[in-house]
Amino acid sequence: MKNRQKPDPVQLKPHIGYHLRVISNAVSHSFARKLAATDVTVAECVILREMYAGNQKTSPGTVAEITGLTRGAVSKLVDRLLNKGLVTRTESSRDRRFQEIQLTPRAARLVPQLARIADENDESFFSILSQGEKKALVRTLVKLATIHRLNAHPIE
Repeated sequence: MKNRQKPDPVQLKPHIGYHLRVISNAVSHSFARKLAATDVTVAECVILREMYAGNQKTSPGTVAEITGLTRGAVSKLVDRLLNKGLVTRTESSRDRRFQEIQLTPRAARLVPQLARIADENDESFFSILSQGEKKALVRTLVKLATIHRLNAHPIE
């Protein structure tokens, strides 16, 4: 009987995905910790920023389309934002299935602060890179996302 040696286990560190995950986790966790002071989660921040950047009055369905989230996930996030006083919700008098959500004035004041926190978080992680390296990295990541049709916002 031949004595077979077990193959060496596959190493993680040579994989690009491993390194992307290490950086992504660190950036995301840092951002979530910084957002905690505002009582807004990363997922809520995505919804608020999208609403602020577009029409501050919209429907949950439109938010789902823009963010790539399911309608169920958006509904839960809208409920949380309602409870925090960051959005209002109005039901149509003609069709109770149609709802319109809108940023409150408090949310409209908060979104620029959330954007600054995101910018500062990016700066703390990526300031070591030159402008050229940053552009190349973004270009490469956008290319991969486009080719693989990854258009949903990362919220976790």
